[in-house]
Amino acid sequence: MKAVHFGAGNIGRGFIGKVLFDNGYNVTFADVNAEIIDALNKDKQYDVIIAEEAKERQTVTGVSGINSITDGDALKQAIIEADLITCAVGVSILPIIAKSFASALLERNPEHQLNIVACENAIMATDTLKAAVLEIAPAVADMKNISFPNSAVDRIVPIQKQENPLDVMVEPFFEWVIEEDKWLGDKLEGVKYVKDLHPFIERKLMTVNTGHAFIAYYGTYKGYKTVDEAMKDQDVVDATKAVLAETSAYLTTAYDFTAEEQSAYVEKIIGRFTNPYLSDALNRVGRSPIRKIGPNDRIVKPLRALTETGLPHDNLVKMAAYLLKYNDPSDPESVEKEQAIADKTVAGFLKEYAQIDEQLIAEIVKAYEQL
Repeated sequence: MKAVHFGAGNIGRGFIGKVLFDNGYNVTFADVNAEIIDALNKDKQYDVIIAEEAKERQTVTGVSGINSITDGDALKQAIIEADLITCAVGVSILPIIAKSFASALLERNPEHQLNIVACENAIMATDTLKAAVLEIAPAVADMKNISFPNSAVDRIVPIQKQENPLDVMVEPFFEWVIEEDKWLGDKLEGVKYVKDLHPFIERKLMTVNTGHAFIAYYGTYKGYKTVDEAMKDQDVVDATKAVLAETSAYLTTAYDFTAEEQSAYVEKIIGRFTNPYLSDALNRVGRSPIRKIGPNDRIVKPLRALTETGLPHDNLVKMAAYLLKYNDPSDPESVEKEQAIADKTVAGFLKEYAQIDEQLIAEIVKAYEQL
């Protein structure tokens, strides 16, 4: 079986590529990084290192690479032959990669089944990719053997530098959830298939991503540089749990997760955050603060819901305040945030970027001014 995966970065190799290899796929990685692509074509394999004391190495073989800028013909042929297409490139890049393969879909054997799955840190990202593909090649919509299942992915892959640039360290835990009704053919082992994906996407976003971001913003406020440093401070651990208690209240109210299920999930997540082998730089975890304070993202969405239902939300208010205090001159979004606050005030920034009402704006501004 053949898979094409867009994005030969650490997530692509260490998570998605590894799962596909375990399911018997030969994986071709498409990327613009010539160094990585050349190395994949030379070595044909790499090691996935499990981030725990034993540092177990699991070798992924049968891989190759295509430079998606210079090897258009090879990419087209790979798309025509593929049994599965996946990607982990960032939501903003999905329309770009769609341009590189949409037309090739029209040249496939119409009887050849194909699932196309975006493995991104966003809600219903495959729908975004599908829309971009159909804008370029509308006839794909009529190809009954091509399907676009949405998915949710979760695995922490810290910033790292291995002796072999292809090798990648990942945490032991991973979760890949896919829409069952849209999946064509045999299911992947190690993947969870569900009728309704939305609760799982939100649970991950409002637990893993909210918690990770909080550690970045509060940890930076306290002077720490890495997740490991911050999580050695019991105050940071307790404050993270307090934030996740509020997002848990949102999740168990909005969906069918029980309080016991969510509590166990939170404890698992806290354990992942305290894994010393997964430590990451706080300025990497905290980057893109404008996106993270967006109206449907990890802070504002549960905050707004809790406010509307009269449930406690003080810790998420504080999290928003710590985000506003966070400043990384090397991150364009952080620079934009600082300029917007200077031009519009904190209240003006929140009104435009977070799109929240005056009550919540007042609560966050008060918390901000108290820091």
